Amino acid sequence: MFRNDPNGIVPAKLKAVSHHGIPTKHTRLADSEFTATRDEWEYLEWWTLVDNYGDIPGVRMGKYAILCLQTVLAKCQSGHTACLWQGDKLLIYGGENEHREYLSDVVIFDLKTAHWTQPDIRGHIPKGRARHAAAVYDDKLYVVGGLAGTETYTLDEICYLDLKTWAWSRSWSFVGRYDHSTWVWGGRIWVFGGMGPDMERTGELWWLDLKSSPAFKSAPVTGTRDSSAASSRVPPSPRSPYAQFNQPQQVITGSTGYTANSSSVQVRASSMTPKPVAPGDISSIKFISGPNVPSQALGTHYHVYSSGTMLDFVTSSDTIRPSECNLSSLELDSFCWRKLAEGSEIFDPGYRWHYCAMNEDGTKAWLLGCATELRDNGAGAFEAYLSDVLPIDLRRFGLLGNGFSPEPNGEGHPKMPASDTHATSNVSGLGADLAAMFDEMPESGSGTDFIVTGERDEPAHDDSMFATSTTNVTEQQQFIASNALTSSPIHVHKLILQARWPHFGRVYASQMAEFHTKKMHIPEPYSVVRAFLYYLYTDSIAKHPEYCASLGDVAGLLVMSNVYDMPKLRLLCIHRLSRELDVEHSAVVWERAGTAGEEWLKKRAATFCLTHWGRIVRTDGFKKLSRQSMTELCEAVDIEGRVIGGEELEVIGGLGGGKIGVGGSGRGLSTNKSNAPGIQLGEEVEDLDAEEDDGMELN
Repeated sequence: MFRNDPNGIVPAKLKAVSHHGIPTKHTRLADSEFTATRDEWEYLEWWTLVDNYGDIPGVRMGKYAILCLQTVLAKCQSGHTACLWQGDKLLIYGGENEHREYLSDVVIFDLKTAHWTQPDIRGHIPKGRARHAAAVYDDKLYVVGGLAGTETYTLDEICYLDLKTWAWSRSWSFVGRYDHSTWVWGGRIWVFGGMGPDMERTGELWWLDLKSSPAFKSAPVTGTRDSSAASSRVPPSPRSPYAQFNQPQQVITGSTGYTANSSSVQVRASSMTPKPVAPGDISSIKFISGPNVPSQALGTHYHVYSSGTMLDFVTSSDTIRPSECNLSSLELDSFCWRKLAEGSEIFDPGYRWHYCAMNEDGTKAWLLGCATELRDNGAGAFEAYLSDVLPIDLRRFGLLGNGFSPEPNGEGHPKMPASDTHATSNVSGLGADLAAMFDEMPESGSGTDFIVTGERDEPAHDDSMFATSTTNVTEQQQFIASNALTSSPIHVHKLILQARWPHFGRVYASQMAEFHTKKMHIPEPYSVVRAFLYYLYTDSIAKHPEYCASLGDVAGLLVMSNVYDMPKLRLLCIHRLSRELDVEHSAVVWERAGTAGEEWLKKRAATFCLTHWGRIVRTDGFKKLSRQSMTELCEAVDIEGRVIGGEELEVIGGLGGGKIGVGGSGRGLSTNKSNAPGIQLGEEVEDLDAEEDDGMELN
């Protein structure tokens, strides 16, 4: 076990694969020696061995590691599960011992004292299992699926351990899975991925509503046996095909009645008695196909949850080409798949990743693995199995973190910065009340005492659409317009601006011209300035009929967040722009992302523009770009890129933004290839040529 320590040691052959932002460089750490640049320093992870005490549990088999990177504990899934609880405790459940017997005990590791303890468990002890999934929610440890029995079979059970009373609930029938992922969001427990009873990889998403049944709210009825054995009159589950195996025999235990090498393990005989269906609404959805839907049968997948989104790291393996690796996301509120980044932006093709870990905030992930040549060395390959660490900052891809998810933290504290001026706060938002006083005349009794103006919303000229500079604003910069065509005044409260806008507070404290005139001019379009001020009142840039109705306004806010160094506003802008990118505004978003220095968003917008090129060049947003910007956007295409007509796109697939080579009719490949909208990147052209050379047909 390892813990972050700036003066610690590094395990042999450990490397940190990192770079500032999106990781692309490699830094080898071997035998406590390292070489790193100053920019890479903050991304290097220090390791140290930790002595542990108390009731240390016995051997747990299976591929599993407890990692503590930057004080964050994470579970590498397989075998038993480990869930972070109360911020400083690790709950270990299940797994296998050295005799390949499935365990059903619970042990706790205190991260502060490095002590192991075993609680006094009551209730209906569930079957021993491994390769299950678990999640902590509302002081309950939920356990879903897994493998069990002396003749191993797939469990379709769900149960929970009440962490206040340490009593197990009964088990219900839910969905049969192992090697899957589970999490709780929106009062529902979700299950995705893994293997089904027939050992098939599945892309189905299941969820169970925990709010619709009191069974998940009341304290469990205590007992000593699994409730499934209490009665044989329970009607069979509609998902009973998951249990199509013979009755397994009693698990072999030692003379004390417990399994070897564990002092208080509860192992139950495998019981195939049908269980009642889990209370609450059960739903599922299956993703058949789509341009951004990752195939679960190809590559090695790691599924984690963050910000109301399930992330799918599609990493390299023997069954997938490096060009098909990527980072995809599934929005749980809309069930919409999005590709956040190509594999080449994150993964080095010379490495294989075996585990994925996520911090509690959902803002950073780590992949652990080794170089491909080390894996194939034969003798000693296992030593290097986890020799490399790849840290990934998820905020670069527009993920806000769990602090911005609809559900609050259990302690009532936000996990992300509360504002652009305070990192944390216990105060809930007052946006609705403050919004009622925004831009109201002083005569109305609103108390407004300051005026802000912007540029009039007029059609932009060729080279003057974007006037804002990316350089940091200094206290000496003039904001009062002298000759500019200013907009109508926006009435605000200087006290709110001082509290919410750090730059305004500095300017006002210096008693510059704005202090005396009680007026300020911001050289941005009026709609953008108004949206910015409304954000200061409400802490939101959600779509509103009057504010932030257009993605063009949000793109302008992104530039302002860079100019005034407002990190939360920047995250909100990237989050919304990356998810609502459309044909009308993608060119504007591309240019503004470049102005703000947001390279990932700029590349994403450029890819969108090239994919829908025929439509993009006909939009007003594209026509308003400067000539230099138009040239730069055209040069974003691969040097071997070429325009493909719509008729050919329909034949080979890709019409409407779909992936080239998927969904085409496969006929008439030599027909008309020009004059219709579309774009073909060089890499995809090479892939298609290679397929034709191999005699492969497109279906």
